[in-house]
Amino acid sequence: MIWLWIAAALVSAGLAALIVQRAARAARRAGDDNPALGVYRRQMAELDELADRGLIAEGERRSVRAETGRRLLAAAARAEPPPRASGPTPVLIAAAAIPLVALGVYVVLGAPGLPDQPFAQRLAVWENAASAGEPLDPAQMAAVWRDIAAQHPADATPLAHLAQSEFDAGQPGEADQALHRALTLAPRRADLWEMLGITQVIRANGDVGPDAQDAFRHAVAIDPASLNARYYLARARIAAGDAAGGLADWRALEAALPPDDPRRPELAHEIAQVAAAGALPAPAAPEAQNQPGGVGPAQIQAMVDGLAARLQANPDDPQGWVRLVRALTVLGEADRRDAALAQARRRYAGNADILGQLDAATHPPS
Repeated sequence: MIWLWIAAALVSAGLAALIVQRAARAARRAGDDNPALGVYRRQMAELDELADRGLIAEGERRSVRAETGRRLLAAAARAEPPPRASGPTPVLIAAAAIPLVALGVYVVLGAPGLPDQPFAQRLAVWENAASAGEPLDPAQMAAVWRDIAAQHPADATPLAHLAQSEFDAGQPGEADQALHRALTLAPRRADLWEMLGITQVIRANGDVGPDAQDAFRHAVAIDPASLNARYYLARARIAAGDAAGGLADWRALEAALPPDDPRRPELAHEIAQVAAAGALPAPAAPEAQNQPGGVGPAQIQAMVDGLAARLQANPDDPQGWVRLVRALTVLGEADRRDAALAQARRRYAGNADILGQLDAATHPPS
């Protein structure tokens, strides 16, 4: 690898020297081409031609030629001397030295002996780690699922996992694209329509807009028991002013939830709030919209809610449960955290590594 950089530095130095040399030659040619000298030379040639043709007398020719010659000498004396050949030498030296100095700095401060790290090799390492159950960050997991989806272009499941990883990596737009691709392959999967609706809700900072409602309606049409879709459709009714209709839908959903479902306490709390106020509670901390990046408590809460909803729909994601427990710990939502923690512990009761990560996630960062 180091020889490649040496060759590149030498080529750069040679090209820089060539450019400076050509510029010096052009400057010399420009210095030699004095337009005043050319005018006087043409005048003297024209005088000689007129005299040869007998149009002016010899005495007049000598007089005018002498005056023109005097002006020619004066113009030549005023002209700047052309640059000497040695003039650009310091510039040539500097131009050639810069790439060599840069190479020296790289050799001292860089890592010329470090082998190449092509993406394919890193991807292979991540895929092996994922197969062994080792934790990966969301961006790495997204790269793994992107490769799997490319190898199985007719299978919607890798695209669904890709969408989940992209969302966890903070790329809801890419998650939306992956879900649309998955739905072209499996348009009758209610879970994909649910995930698409949740992604659009979070992209809209918690607003259940027309596109999200359309996705949730598709999910309910395919599977009337789609709990997340039913929740958000009811929320949209309340936001549109139909509080009674939305509350009725939420109460029916609450009755359909299992007694130990961790979502029951939160849903009951929301029902009580809307019943008392007749509308959805106002978004918290409106000044958060002015925070850097536009990410405030409302957006963070929406992302956490989206993660919780996706884990209910696709619970086989140990790192997702760890992130959810950690997020709820940081937000101070102890009841939701404990419910999620209990559900994750039951699912991964035989995995000591995941249980240890779940326990660590219950401690707020220092």
